[in-house]
Amino acid sequence: QVQLVESGGGLVQAGDSLRLSCAASGRSFSSYGMGWFRQTPGKEREFVARISASGGSSGYADSVKGRFSISRDNAKNTVYLQMNSLKPEDTALYYCASSPYRLGSYDQNQYDYWGQGTQVTVSS
Repeated sequence: QVQLVESGGGLVQAGDSLRLSCAASGRSFSSYGMGWFRQTPGKEREFVARISASGGSSGYADSVKGRFSISRDNAKNTVYLQMNSLKPEDTALYYCASSPYRLGSYDQNQYDYWGQGTQVTVSS
């Protein structure tokens, strides 16, 4: 059974940085694309970033481009989201997800396993 466990969330001030981690188990991590999504109450879950199985390709939502960076360590079965210059509008529950598509995807429907989420709160 595939398990994804996020960590690293917390309460920070605007302009601060955080690094989220997502530890995966249950299938061959290096064969699957990974993504980060986020959701706030009353809103739909939105795409944040994706990374290919090899780590050689990535993509970002326009709202985080230039501030966030996704990476992965296939030896550690872990994907990361480095978040810099955080803004109050980045406040959300952040989820990692695993996709059977090696490139990952912007579309949440292309992911088949999800973590439980980690809360990020950015105060102004």
